[in-house]
Amino acid sequence: MTSPMPDAFVTREFTHDGVTRPVFIRGDGTAIVIMHEVPGHHPAVIEFGRYVSDAGYTVWMPSLLGTPGEAYSRWYNARSMTRACIAREFTVWATRRNSAITVWLRALARHAHERCGGPGVGALGMCLTGGFALAMMVDDILLAPVLSQPSLPAAVTRAQKQDLGIDDETLSRVKARTSCGTCVMGLRFTHDPLVPEERFQRLRDELGDKFIAIEIDSGPGNPHGFSRLSHSVLGLHFVDAPGHPTLEARSRVMEFFDQRLRAA
Repeated sequence: MTSPMPDAFVTREFTHDGVTRPVFIRGDGTAIVIMHEVPGHHPAVIEFGRYVSDAGYTVWMPSLLGTPGEAYSRWYNARSMTRACIAREFTVWATRRNSAITVWLRALARHAHERCGGPGVGALGMCLTGGFALAMMVDDILLAPVLSQPSLPAAVTRAQKQDLGIDDETLSRVKARTSCGTCVMGLRFTHDPLVPEERFQRLRDELGDKFIAIEIDSGPGNPHGFSRLSHSVLGLHFVDAPGHPTLEARSRVMEFFDQRLRAA
C-alpha cells in the first residue's frame, strides 16, 4: 500500500475488535504511539512524528480523523471537529467517561510493543486525543504517557473543566501506577480556553509530584507574543527557534521518553 505520508512512513492497517484503521510507522527502536490533534495528520504533526523517529524511536501514528497530509485550515479543522462530535468513539461532552477509541489504541500499543520490543511503549496525544494516554495507562506496558493540550471533555461547565476524560475505575488504576513510580507529563498554554487550569490542577491533586506540568505563558504581554488562542504546543504553534518555550517543551518531552524508554 502506498503511504500518503512523506519520508519513509510506511502505511499499515491495524484491526482490533472488528475496527480497522490505517497506521503510519517510521523509525527503529522502542515504540511510541503518537495520536494527532484535530484536524488530523497535518504537516506540523507529521514533522513532530518525523522528529521523534529520527531520535531513535519507532513512531506509530494512527489516523483517527481527517485526511493524512492535508494542510491545516479552519475549514478542515471544523470538518474534523464535527466528525468527532458525532462519532461514538470520542467522548466530547460527558464527564467521568473513557472515549471508546482508547480500547483500540491500547490494543495498538500492545501490538507495537510486541513488534518493537524494549522496556515498554510511550504514548503522546494532542488536543482531542491529548488525554487518551491516561486511559492507555491501564496496561503496564505504557511507561511514558504525555498529554499535550488535553481538551476532552469540552471545557464548558465547572465539572467539565475539572474532568480528566476517564472514568473512576481508570483513574484508580492510573493512581495505582503513579504510586509505583510511573509519571505523567502534561503540556498546555496558560490561557488556552480549551485546556483550563482546573484540569491541570486536578491532575496535580490526583497524581501529586508524579504529574509533570509544562505550562507556557500565553497571558497578556507574554514575552513570546502568544495569543489567548494559542493551543498546539508541539504542532501548529510550535516554533523551532533557540530559547523558544515550545522548543524547550519538545526537548523536555524527549528527555521524558529517553529516561523511561531507553533499554539499559
